[in-house]
Amino acid sequence: MNVLVIEDEKPAARRLSRMLEALALNVLAQLNSVEEAIDWFKNHEHPDLIFLDIQLSDGLSFEIFDAVEVSSAIIFTTAYDEYALQAFKLNSIDYLLKPIDDEELEAAVEKFKKQQPEKQDVKLNFDDIRQLLGVNPVEREYKKRFTVKIGQHIKMINIEDVCCIYSENKGTYARTTDKRDYLLDTTLETLEDELAPDVFFRVSRKYYININAIQDIISYTNSRLQLKLKAADDQEIIVSRERVKDFKLWLS
Repeated sequence: MNVLVIEDEKPAARRLSRMLEALALNVLAQLNSVEEAIDWFKNHEHPDLIFLDIQLSDGLSFEIFDAVEVSSAIIFTTAYDEYALQAFKLNSIDYLLKPIDDEELEAAVEKFKKQQPEKQDVKLNFDDIRQLLGVNPVEREYKKRFTVKIGQHIKMINIEDVCCIYSENKGTYARTTDKRDYLLDTTLETLEDELAPDVFFRVSRKYYININAIQDIISYTNSRLQLKLKAADDQEIIVSRERVKDFKLWLS
């Protein structure tokens, strides 16, 4: 079964694509904007199923279907609250709340496979959703702080005080601006949907870095980059070769 991911946050799009491929689905493409999606639909055979975020970098995803006629089935991937999700229920469209859970994703795909709904004019559904959600999109909420346990105490760490987050010995740690490391009760994969994408970037399987902590960027072997971070000068942080292009775009 062919599926398409339309999501403006590239780390979230990559994570969802990996999850879908693990379910033996063929991900045709990851699209990040309304403009890119419109161009893609005009030049490619449409997929069986679309995983669609509502707010993209250049507008609401509904604008795609004003420009091109698409009859693929849709599962929304959204950070909208439960009240707003009345729209999806009324239109009998499935949805997944971010961060997306593996079991919920599998259940949604299985539901689609069993129902195999007839292709329909999705624009009609969007008219009702627009009315319930309103014109203005809901602002996304990203993680503002971590809570960590230190002995019998709970400490709060503001996200702006974190220069990088890394995995080591099966644990996930936050390095703060005062050069302290704190063990977090989470994983790098979970954080992909929780960190503000304009502030944090996953440079490798091991590291997320804060753009405000970058002190120096150095050319490295095999077309990679080495980063020097404030408060993390003791760590070797390398941008993996396959992420260098996205990293440079993220910086711009």
